[in-house]
Amino acid sequence: MTSILTRLFSKEVEPLKPGIYHYVASEDSPIPYRLHLRIEADETSILIVNAATVLHLNTTATAHALQLVQGATPGEAAEVIARRYRVGKGQAYEDFEVLRQKVLTIATNPDVDPVLYMGLDREDPYGSTPAAPYRLDLALTYTTNPDGELDPLARARVVRELSTEEWKDILRKAWDAGIPHVTFTGGEPTRRDDLVELVTFAEELGQVTGVLTDARRLSNKEYVEALSQAGLDHFLVALVPEDEASLQGLKNALESDVFTAVHLTLTEELMPQAKDWLTRLQGIGILAISISGAENSEAMTNAIASAREVAADLGMDLIWDIQAPYSHNNPIAIEVTEASSGAGQAWLYVEPDGDVLPEQGVNKILGNLSKEPWDDIWEKTKEIEK
Repeated sequence: MTSILTRLFSKEVEPLKPGIYHYVASEDSPIPYRLHLRIEADETSILIVNAATVLHLNTTATAHALQLVQGATPGEAAEVIARRYRVGKGQAYEDFEVLRQKVLTIATNPDVDPVLYMGLDREDPYGSTPAAPYRLDLALTYTTNPDGELDPLARARVVRELSTEEWKDILRKAWDAGIPHVTFTGGEPTRRDDLVELVTFAEELGQVTGVLTDARRLSNKEYVEALSQAGLDHFLVALVPEDEASLQGLKNALESDVFTAVHLTLTEELMPQAKDWLTRLQGIGILAISISGAENSEAMTNAIASAREVAADLGMDLIWDIQAPYSHNNPIAIEVTEASSGAGQAWLYVEPDGDVLPEQGVNKILGNLSKEPWDDIWEKTKEIEK
């Protein structure tokens, strides 16, 4: 595998075309999987496996990955690679098969460390600015209930919500810019009647989609099924402990075909119960969890660290860099003085009126994605202090 990732060749060849390439294994495939390959201008790339694992590839590995994503057989890929790099077809065939098997292993075995397994050196994931973010967090609404009540933690200056067509235009811009992953958040995104329609539209474009929700509306099994049929890739449930609708919604999500993780915000009242809740969640089948605190204090910092250790001991994967929805039921720090590592590079946050922020809570408007070209907004991210 090292030969794939490090071999350089002097022959001038046609550059790999920058852009995003999408592949879904056929329904009758013995190993179903989904790939997104985004090729950068310098011919390096990121390969996203099953909407979960991001691999950074150099130019040679990118050429092999492109053949994989385009559905080439090993023989067809060997022909292309052999011509491109003036190597024997046998060597090209072997290299392609190694890459394909490694990707399939990652796609079907969540315990594999992809960085070590792929023979790649560990690097700071936010050490350089990519051609576009990996993810957009789309706050469809700041309402939290059927009465249209605004979340008290949401920014009051947002006085309108974009229409369905305006959100579709933003999704189109994101896909054209090479952004492979969008999450629908809020407020409570399931309060939007067009959520299923927007998920369907994004999936038809080829994007990976997620919904961040308190899961109350997921207590309706038909609604969960509608989101599943629309092609939704993952739920992140901002669990409301002791709320029966939230708990039932979580269980319904777990029974669906959609990957489901939990976001747990520790409050002063919940801290003593954290281990019991984590054990309970692991017992019902939760395999991945995000943990944050409702306040900044030494006691809370220690409680979060302890809870994460408990989760790790229970065999639960810890999720990082995913924003929780604004919610007075799951309070989080929403006013941030500086953007965190990755904000403005790996992800951006879009408010209900289309304003773009580096991330949730960073009060720095980069532009409005419903009114301005993507390139203008992306250029302004260079001004963000890292």
